[in-house]
Amino acid sequence: MELRAKETNQQLYKSYTNGIIDKEPLLPLHQEIQELRGFSRYPGSQSEFKMADIFYFCRRGVESIVDDEVTKCFSAQDLESWNLLTRNNCNFCHISLRLTALWGVGLLLRYVVLLPLRVTLAATGICLFIVLSTLVGFLPNTQLRSHLSEKVHLMGYRMCVNSLTAIITYHNRENRPKNDGICVANHTTPIDVIILANDRCYSMVGQVHGGLLGMIQKAMAHSSPHIWFDRAEVRDRHLVAKRLSDHVSDKTKQPILIFPEGTCINNTSVMMFKKGSFEIGCTVYPVAIKYDPRFGDAFWNSSKFGLVGYLLRMMSSWAIVCSVWYLPPMNREEGEDAIQFANRVKAAIAAQGGLVDLVWDAGLKRAKVKDTFKEEQQKQYSKLITGDHEDQSDKLYKGGNQGRNQTGFSKNQ
Repeated sequence: MELRAKETNQQLYKSYTNGIIDKEPLLPLHQEIQELRGFSRYPGSQSEFKMADIFYFCRRGVESIVDDEVTKCFSAQDLESWNLLTRNNCNFCHISLRLTALWGVGLLLRYVVLLPLRVTLAATGICLFIVLSTLVGFLPNTQLRSHLSEKVHLMGYRMCVNSLTAIITYHNRENRPKNDGICVANHTTPIDVIILANDRCYSMVGQVHGGLLGMIQKAMAHSSPHIWFDRAEVRDRHLVAKRLSDHVSDKTKQPILIFPEGTCINNTSVMMFKKGSFEIGCTVYPVAIKYDPRFGDAFWNSSKFGLVGYLLRMMSSWAIVCSVWYLPPMNREEGEDAIQFANRVKAAIAAQGGLVDLVWDAGLKRAKVKDTFKEEQQKQYSKLITGDHEDQSDKLYKGGNQGRNQTGFSKNQ
C-alpha cells in the first residue's frame, strides 16, 4: 500500500484520533473577544456589543461540530490499515487481485469454519450457565452454594471467552480485587464482564436489560448476589447505593464490578465516572482494559446493533485481543470528595490504558447537552459587555477542552 501510494503520489489514510483540525490555543472568552475586536486599535470599546463578536461563537461551534470530542467516542475506532474485515477505509478496498483473493479466503474461513464453531460453543456455554445457575439457586444459602456458584460462573465465563477466541493478557495480578471493596474499569463492550470474570468471580452491578441479556441476568441473580437497577427510576438509585454499602461491608461476598461510565465508549477514551460508586467509602480497585482493534472491533454501538447482532459480529472477526492491567488499590484521601476521587481513579485508568481522559458525561450518548452549558456562555458574555468578566471568565475556561465544547454545539445535536 505504501509503495502504491508513492507511485501515485498520494497520501495514505490517517486516523483523526488526535484531531482533524488545527485549533488555536484556548484562551478565556474575554481575551479572545478582545483579540477579535482588535482592542489595540480601538481602546475603550470593551463594554458594548460588537457584531464581530458572533464570529467567536460561530468558530467554536464549527470546531465542535467538525471535531467533536463526544460524538467520535461513540463510533467505531478508525484504523490506519485494513484488517481484512468490513470496517476499513475505502482506499484499502481491492488494492490488488492477490489481496482480494486473500480477503475471500478469510471470509470463507471466518463465516464457514470459525463462526459455526464459535456459535455452538457460546450457545452451549450460555445454556449450561442458565440451567446450572438456576439449579444452584435452589440450594440453601451455605458455603457449598457459594462454592458451586463460583465454579458455575467461571465455567460459563470461560466458555464464552473461548467462543470469542479472546486472547487476554493480565498484568499485575498481585493487585487483583479482594472482597473488601469494589472493582471499577473503563467500559467498551458487554464482554468486558467476561474478560474480567475469566480471571476471578465478581458480583455485578448494572442496568436491567431485556432479551437474551435479561435472561442471563436473571440466571445470575438466582445463584449469587448481583445488583440490577433501572436507570430511569430515581428510587432505584437510592436503593442501589444502600445495597452496595451492605455488600462491601460483608467480607464473605465477592468484590463488586462496576463500570462507572454507564455506557460503552469506543476504546479510545475514558469519560466521566459517576460519583455514586465512590461515595461508599471502601477500597477501590481500578482496572484498565485496552482492546487491539487490528483483530476485531470490540466496541458495542448499542444504538446501531442489538446484542445478538453485535455478538455475531464479534464471532465473525479474527479474534478479540486485549490487555488488562490491575492497578494498585486506591482510597479516598482526607478532604477529597467523591467527584475528586472518581476523577483521580479515572485519570489513573486512562494513563495506564493509553486512553484519552475526557471530562464529558457519557450520558450525552442518549441525551442532549444541558441548557446550563449554553446559559453559562451567555452569562459570561453578558459580564463581558457590562465589564464584570475578569474572574468568572478565567474560571470557566480553566477546564481546557471542557471550556472549548461548552458552546453547546455537538455533532449529535
